[in-house]
Amino acid sequence: MSKGIVVLDFGSQTAQLIARRVREAQVYCELFPWDAPAEEVMALDPAGFILSGGPASVYTQDAPFIQDYILESGKPVLGICYGAQALTQALGGRVAPASEREYGQAHVTALRENPLISPGVHTVLMSHGDRIEALPPGFVVLAASPNSPVAAMWDPDRCYYGLQFHPEVQHTPGGQELLRRFVVDICGVAPNWTPDNIVAEEVERIRAQVGEGRVLAAVSGGVDSTVAAALVHRAVGDRLTPIFVDTGLLRKGEREQVEEAFRTHIHANLIVVDASQRFLDKLRGVTDPEAKRRIIGETFIRVFEAEARKLAESGQEPEFLVQGTIYPDVVESRAPERGAAAHIKTHHNVGGLPKDLRFKLVEPLRYMFKDEVRAVGEALGLPSELVWRQPFPGPGLAVRCLGEVTAERLTALRAADAIFTEELTKAGLLGRKHSSMEEGVAQGFAVLLPVQSVGVMGDQRTYQETVALRAVTSQDFMTADWARLPMDLLARAATRIVNEVDGINRVVYDITSKPPATIEWE
Repeated sequence: MSKGIVVLDFGSQTAQLIARRVREAQVYCELFPWDAPAEEVMALDPAGFILSGGPASVYTQDAPFIQDYILESGKPVLGICYGAQALTQALGGRVAPASEREYGQAHVTALRENPLISPGVHTVLMSHGDRIEALPPGFVVLAASPNSPVAAMWDPDRCYYGLQFHPEVQHTPGGQELLRRFVVDICGVAPNWTPDNIVAEEVERIRAQVGEGRVLAAVSGGVDSTVAAALVHRAVGDRLTPIFVDTGLLRKGEREQVEEAFRTHIHANLIVVDASQRFLDKLRGVTDPEAKRRIIGETFIRVFEAEARKLAESGQEPEFLVQGTIYPDVVESRAPERGAAAHIKTHHNVGGLPKDLRFKLVEPLRYMFKDEVRAVGEALGLPSELVWRQPFPGPGLAVRCLGEVTAERLTALRAADAIFTEELTKAGLLGRKHSSMEEGVAQGFAVLLPVQSVGVMGDQRTYQETVALRAVTSQDFMTADWARLPMDLLARAATRIVNEVDGINRVVYDITSKPPATIEWE
């Protein structure tokens, strides 16, 4: 991997967003907990460090601190909010509670010429209760706001920078350029984290890991697993056997779409296994979402093991298993190497794997964001309609069918979801230009609720289930806002669903952002 940037997480809710913004500058970075071992962090040979914000106060007992190896490295350091205060504390300055807390947008004025912040007044996001009262020796003030006399600071000799505001969030319009200046201009990293380079590096990494071994690909039908399989196929060719499991938890027409994509574009020998009844049997009576995910994850693996045995009997025994795990999966599941993040939910391809897994995992997308995965898919020559299709969770409709998963409820959910997707598409709100940008719908789907209510159809009383429609805008799927859809679109979708789908007599619209909610309901 080319030299990049290390982002150290001091407990911030936006640490992953910092990493995301660095990647947008076409610079590779990795995120580590603040107390990660020095040898683990320095193995990346970082060109610089970014210290995230965090909820603690640097002057309290047991507060996170900057480890010695960072300052001893001689590399540039950028501290953000808590990171700037930790830098101040470590180098002999003083941090104290602010007389007035500062939350929300503020205006900071650059006070001197410097490599990081351009001249003038900048709109930024502040979110802090402490402030820097005295600069460490060697530092000068770069910018100030009415409530933060040290809104930014700089030690020109050691190339240390501190920001009291958050450049990583959208509420700081110039934040992306500021971060680009730090990682490219100040740290000197070449902006070569591009799709073509990612493909080349991952192909080499896969070949080094797999050697002459054979590989199974767990293809779920989503963008991630398809791109992962295409990457591995580029690396090992016919030694890859992709397996698509029809779980019975798929969207309308999904099996046919996947078969066509692998036959026409990837040119890999796809094995299709119809295990729908097996999954339904395993899920019978199960309502807990974590239990669903674990059951589905283990059943997936067991199906693959059965197929692997068949291949072994024919002299083609696979040793490796490909999965389409991406970075948000790792973060939300609190994978071992990302221990600072809070556990949100178990992803079937991260936290739901059985302990006696017989395969070695190949996860070429593990530290990529969704838009990076799509860009890699295009670089691999995959068709636009496949690369830019709607995101879909690994456990499929099981985690959109709240309560017990039955064949009848899945049929209703599948039909409602198809209607909503069709209406969004006809309105021009889905597609490539909207898949990862604020101005369109990044993801839209239906959720079947285990809630029955009274209705009236044809002068007859009904007592049927409820569908919730969910549509969000998002740039990176780490955060999302609910989409302000046209009322007539929602009206058409609701009317069609209650008229065309048996068992549903009520439709509601989810207007909750992420956070506090997640995009999926389970």
